[in-house]
Amino acid sequence: MKPHENLDPLVIAGKPYRSRLLIGTGKYKDFAETRAAVEASGAEIVTVAIRRTNIGQDPKQPSLLEFLPPSKYALLPNTAGCYTADDAVRTLRLARELLDGHDLVKLEVLGDPTTLYPNVVDTLAAAKTLVKDGFKVMVYTSDDPIIAKQLEEAGCVAVMPLASLIGSGMGILNPWNLGIIIEQAKVPVLVDAGVGTASDAAIAMELGCDGVLMNTAVAAAKNPVLMATAMKMAVEAGRAAFLAGRMPKKLYSATPSSPTTGLIKPASGKP
Repeated sequence: MKPHENLDPLVIAGKPYRSRLLIGTGKYKDFAETRAAVEASGAEIVTVAIRRTNIGQDPKQPSLLEFLPPSKYALLPNTAGCYTADDAVRTLRLARELLDGHDLVKLEVLGDPTTLYPNVVDTLAAAKTLVKDGFKVMVYTSDDPIIAKQLEEAGCVAVMPLASLIGSGMGILNPWNLGIIIEQAKVPVLVDAGVGTASDAAIAMELGCDGVLMNTAVAAAKNPVLMATAMKMAVEAGRAAFLAGRMPKKLYSATPSSPTTGLIKPASGKP
């Protein structure tokens, strides 16, 4: 554990977490690879697509919970594959039943199956219903600062704007909007979607994001376990750099980096 992790936990809905990396559990070749990648990532919160992953819905099939037990990881049920507010609410109510009253969830309502861009109108409607129903909602949304603020005001415990489209690996395409969201938010802001490699994760953290959630960037890598390790280090490095405060950018510097007084003069006597 690094020193800054002790002093700088990620706090979501009042609970602290050492790791600022959240990782998905889909798209791996099997549950064994899923477990290996999650362990390598150091993540404490793992997302579970309730519509796509067996966590007890089918007792005849292997359950993810056998590989990632709730006693060791904070499961984050999500609504991947939902295209309406009603479907999303119904899915998370099912998750709460399957997980014995679990209330920390990830809400996403998609707008279309091609881009997987969020339907922010239905997302906001679902968020209001879920918050009223007692859920602690972490919400996937666009990088629109206005809708991000509305979701926070609706009671979401974390706002999760996309960096670029889900599964695209395009990285952070609009750092300026993310910066506005971060500046205005009073709840954690985590980049969700679009991260492709470790440098993308580091940049998100250097911008001031509180964390990064990813799935495809790890699962679709040639070596998912090694990529999970890289992402762990990138998130830690990005957070440390943000806390340290980078030097100002400038075209050039006329100020020497070393002292200009007390210099040893050459034999000629000239400076």
